[in-house]
Amino acid sequence: MDRLTARRPSWRWAPPALIAVAACIDVTTPAVYTAAPLVAAACVLAGTMLSLRGAMGTGVLALVLTVLLEWDSGRLADALGWTEVVNVVLAVALGVDVNLMLEHRDRRVAAARSVAAAMQRAVLPAPPREIGPVRVAARYEAADAEARIGGDAYAIQDTPYGVRVLIGDVRGKGVEAVSTTATLIGAFREAAHYVPDIGELAARLEDSLERESVQHDDDRRTEEFTTALLAEIDHGCRGLRVVNRGHPEPYLIRDGRITALPPTTPDLPLGMGHLSDVRARPDVVPLSPGDVVLFVTDGVTEARTPDGVFYDPGSDPRLAAGEPVTPDTVLAALEDAVHRWTGGPRDDDMATLALTPRCPGPPARDGRADRPVRGNS
Repeated sequence: MDRLTARRPSWRWAPPALIAVAACIDVTTPAVYTAAPLVAAACVLAGTMLSLRGAMGTGVLALVLTVLLEWDSGRLADALGWTEVVNVVLAVALGVDVNLMLEHRDRRVAAARSVAAAMQRAVLPAPPREIGPVRVAARYEAADAEARIGGDAYAIQDTPYGVRVLIGDVRGKGVEAVSTTATLIGAFREAAHYVPDIGELAARLEDSLERESVQHDDDRRTEEFTTALLAEIDHGCRGLRVVNRGHPEPYLIRDGRITALPPTTPDLPLGMGHLSDVRARPDVVPLSPGDVVLFVTDGVTEARTPDGVFYDPGSDPRLAAGEPVTPDTVLAALEDAVHRWTGGPRDDDMATLALTPRCPGPPARDGRADRPVRGNS
């Protein structure tokens, strides 16, 4: 059950502790005073925090103790004592009823999460560990706040033009996001094999999303957009070509350093291209053996501490620590870092993808060991 005691097990002792405090008060105070309200509160509290067996056990303990205390104080000889006993009985019944309702809710939430996970696996199947000249790792973690599938999407495809990568974030959640995500990934897998330029590929994806949005009502169409990042590594692993359509920037991990790769020319998300005539041309980043390229969604870059401070992967040296640095080690370190940073539930899904070229060859550098070469093509 998703209860407070699941996160803080020590809280399960709160109901019996409250009963013990009530007993001490009854024993040490005159008979005209009673701590039965504390006992009743413990019964209701047990119903919200413990299992059904724990709630019933707490109720039995509370009832027996109340009868003994009322008998010892002599209050069972009049109506007041029996009123306190009846109050505890009602509190036990209320606690058990609340427990049953919470248990029913937990089962429904668990079923919804199971369905959401199945839908997520159907829309976003795990990519192969190796594809073409690239080693790949990917992770998807749903938000803790609800059991609805999110709009994060990723796909990787080996094509005649190289290994191509898509990572995006569809606005919204639920079935509507699933529909748009499926359209986006399907369009990518089809067009990636036939469109030579990834800038044109981004335009093809936007056209597909616009055709799909025609089926929606006007209010939803005006609010729809998808951030997306397209990347391509040629089969010789000579470089990474990137087109960014309003998505969080990728990161290059090389020689223990992390370098953000913001777009040279920022562009609008898919679905908003009609607002501007300027289209970004692909940025080119030469690659070296051992480089790891990290792609994230805003579930990572918008992760916040309880004080509202955003997490920045580019300034976290833990992602580049260890030897060797691989896509798996980077994603494991990133997931742990985000969990530590937020310190609690997250409000957004988190999709991450990392890859490294496997082609042998000399380092692709320009003499500046700490920065990748970048440019347009």
